[in-house]
Amino acid sequence: MAEIEYFYSAHSAFAYLGSARFLEIAQAAGRRIHHRPMDLDQLMVRIGAVPMAERGPVRRGYFFGREIERWSEERNAPVTATLPAGHRKDQTLPNAVLIAALQAGRNVDALAHAMLQAHWRDDVDLTEPGNLEPLIRGAGLDPAALLAAAGTDAVLAKYRANTDEAVERGVFGAPTYFVDGDMFYGQDRLEQVEKALRKPYRKGFYGGGGR
Repeated sequence: MAEIEYFYSAHSAFAYLGSARFLEIAQAAGRRIHHRPMDLDQLMVRIGAVPMAERGPVRRGYFFGREIERWSEERNAPVTATLPAGHRKDQTLPNAVLIAALQAGRNVDALAHAMLQAHWRDDVDLTEPGNLEPLIRGAGLDPAALLAAAGTDAVLAKYRANTDEAVERGVFGAPTYFVDGDMFYGQDRLEQVEKALRKPYRKGFYGGGGR
């Protein structure tokens, strides 16, 4: 089955807002999602982006406020009234849990969606193992095994490799989707992703590949 590559982080607001719609689009197209959890904070540093905390209040209020409110309504994806608990903490653990499940050959579509939804709808701190356990169990996976595997060298190396590849391929935020090498940034491009799955966009002056 052909794949859609999906670069994101388990705490990304815009990955959450597009998550349910993305799953619908992939299923309808008969495409498997190739999950690529990455270190979004490190990505932003490495591409030279201004950290969100250092951006002006008007810009923060629009991008991390009004945009989220509107897309929450558009996608019927409820969000918390304030920044979710633990959002500014290191998000290695939830991302590593996803990678551990992938390395065990498991489908993580449901788990990834559950994490994003729990964080942004239910104000769950994803950096706490005890908060992750019911989400993992609810997705039909083994919490003890995945939490133990999340700290292994193999999983953390893959996490770094995903981040390195995201930088190399020009990813500059989450979520980013690749359809047959053509990059689409942001959940507001999901309708373009859907169209590209039916018929690829023409390659123009700027090309369509991410490599």
